Amino acid sequence: MNYTLSYSCVKIVVNELMHSYHDAEKFIGYCKECDRYNACWACPPFDFNADEYLAPYKIAYIIGTKIVLDRETINKNQGFDECKNISYKIMKDTRKSIDGNLLELEKQYFPSKAFFAGSCQICKEGKCMRATGKPCISPERVRPSLESLGFDVSLISAELLNIEMKWSKNGILPEYFTLVSGFFSVDEILSTHQLLLGGNSKMKIKGSPATVTV
Repeated sequence: MNYTLSYSCVKIVVNELMHSYHDAEKFIGYCKECDRYNACWACPPFDFNADEYLAPYKIAYIIGTKIVLDRETINKNQGFDECKNISYKIMKDTRKSIDGNLLELEKQYFPSKAFFAGSCQICKEGKCMRATGKPCISPERVRPSLESLGFDVSLISAELLNIEMKWSKNGILPEYFTLVSGFFSVDEILSTHQLLLGGNSKMKIKGSPATVTV
């Protein structure tokens, strides 16, 4: 199975992002319908107010990762379970480097905050300690997603990254997946090109496409 990764990044003032793409009531409402709500430490409800949490940050870097699947994989009739497993594996493998890179950027440009694409993947599905009332096993590696704070990532992807988000449907994989991550800083620290290249070259994300075989 082959897929191609390409990256894009846009910079936007946090106040503008909040004004145009934030609707906590609507999107946290969607979170409440998910099994991970109140059962995963990276998901709502949080012990902080989103507006106050984001208040220190002035600039948001929105990073899009487009995962384009090869035609042979798409044309296979996977069925629901196999489609879900393939999707999960591709996204988990892709996020390993992205999430790690964002945490490295936090260290380089303190104070700043990373926001991962999608749900936490540190523990196995359904095994987060929150479900049993216990603390997170790795809080230094956990970050919320933009959607978990009430952002409309589909609209962000469409309008800021020019990528229409697609999902699997009826057991059929889409042409591509899109991951939307964020990096918020108190000031403008990098150009979008520098951020994709890793600032001081410590990151492994590259702006040019990469082909991955799994």
